[in-house]
Amino acid sequence: MTSIYRKKSYNNNKTHSKNSWRSLPYSIEPDDVKKLLKRRYSPRDKCMILILLRTGMRISELLNLKLQDLRLKERIILINRSAKTGIGRITYISDDAYKALRKWLKIHNSGGKFLLYSRGRKYMSYGTARLIFIKYLKRAGLLKKRYTLHCLRHTFASELLSAGMSLESLQILMGHSSIEMTRRYARLTNKALENDYFNSIDIIIKGEINGSYRDHL
Repeated sequence: MTSIYRKKSYNNNKTHSKNSWRSLPYSIEPDDVKKLLKRRYSPRDKCMILILLRTGMRISELLNLKLQDLRLKERIILINRSAKTGIGRITYISDDAYKALRKWLKIHNSGGKFLLYSRGRKYMSYGTARLIFIKYLKRAGLLKKRYTLHCLRHTFASELLSAGMSLESLQILMGHSSIEMTRRYARLTNKALENDYFNSIDIIIKGEINGSYRDHL
């Protein structure tokens, strides 16, 4: 299948580089997620945003998603071929994303095979999806944060790890070929490490350390 997603559109995204896999993922802050979700959306746009945020799909995967890939009764989406690994996987549909999806499907052009499309076209291009996202970022007062559509995928992963999901489960949902790719998110969401740090710092600030530093050498 010829992809309708144009990778060269990322060239203007300064958060991506040849070594972007080495850097930490850029997620949307929790308060900013709330601001973004409070906006009034059209059914199509809300479906797009929530599917990305709640499934962790890449934007290319969503833009190429066909109606036949939806399994509404089972609340799953079939991703026949990953944009990067070429391996298929499934992802699940949350309650809020499911509600938005059903609302969009009620007015969806039954003659189109893609889930998302723009006016006068059978599908939606990456450029259109990007402009839609920017529109809602502006309405939420978040334009200066330089969030991108891909940040929704990063946010999905970070939030699931914060909620206690294992790296192994997240790896499957994200479609990562290596667990090391998934570990990048753990660096952002390691609550145990965060708690250990602040508990230890509190002891230091209170002057409760006994003994000599030489004891630890």
